[in-house]
Amino acid sequence: MMKSEIINYRGWENSIRLFNEQVDLVILTAVGPRIIRYGYKGEENIFAELSETIGQSGGENWNLYGGHRLSHGPEDRIRSRVPDNLQVDYEQIGEAFRVTQPVEVITGIQKELEISLDASSTIVTIVHRLYNRNLWDIQCAPWALSVMRTGGRSIVPLPPRRMDDAELQHNGSISLWAYTNMADPRWGWGHRYVTLTQHSSAETFQKAGFWVPDGWAAYHYKNTLFIKQMEVKDDKAYPDNHVNVELFTNHELLEVESLGPLAQIEAGGCLEHIETWTLHHVISELKSENEIQQNLIPLL
Repeated sequence: MMKSEIINYRGWENSIRLFNEQVDLVILTAVGPRIIRYGYKGEENIFAELSETIGQSGGENWNLYGGHRLSHGPEDRIRSRVPDNLQVDYEQIGEAFRVTQPVEVITGIQKELEISLDASSTIVTIVHRLYNRNLWDIQCAPWALSVMRTGGRSIVPLPPRRMDDAELQHNGSISLWAYTNMADPRWGWGHRYVTLTQHSSAETFQKAGFWVPDGWAAYHYKNTLFIKQMEVKDDKAYPDNHVNVELFTNHELLEVESLGPLAQIEAGGCLEHIETWTLHHVISELKSENEIQQNLIPLL
């Protein structure tokens, strides 16, 4: 069964630990809302924890911290980087925990995560909410970012491939940033999948966005595979040239990001975006597309 306890996690007091016989996760309340840990019990955290900010809170600087967080897109240098350094409110709702930040003064947006862990499996469900506390409508998209630990590789499926010319219209989108180098060896551009590997020795950033109608992305580290799945709304417009999954990496982390569609949030309204996570122990190195197809796809 799922259990919970309040702990001091690496200097962050009043952190919420959810656990069952297989996995545990830790939700921060000293800052956030943010999930700082998810992993098999007694094993490494699949998320990154940035050493320079461990246990810190308060202050006016925007801190990445690590773990999983919620933002709003499209990305803006000011709007998307409002510090989340303050204590959040939390409450238990049945088997779930809801953590809610103070309203962002600059944007009038209030972020909330509602997190639940399955009683016996690795399944985690996260409901991301953006509340519009302004007196006017706003437009944005929910943007859920998982900051993964170093040394792994992300995997994203491309839209269905065909070997003939019967379909004349494009069926996918890829967005590139000014610093994206498609020749960088960290990228693996395949027929059915795109991969991006995290290297601690890398000196440059890499980022790209993808339209993923299958609604999933993954991160493989050693013998652990993290999969996040999200709802896809084909009839809606998405940010960044219509992509719903984005990958970013530098020398200290790799982000696996999902996006919801752009939407108008009425004054006092709320926008939701749901992800489902699972962890798996895998033997295959998942280096080839056939290995991915044979070992990852059955786990979805």
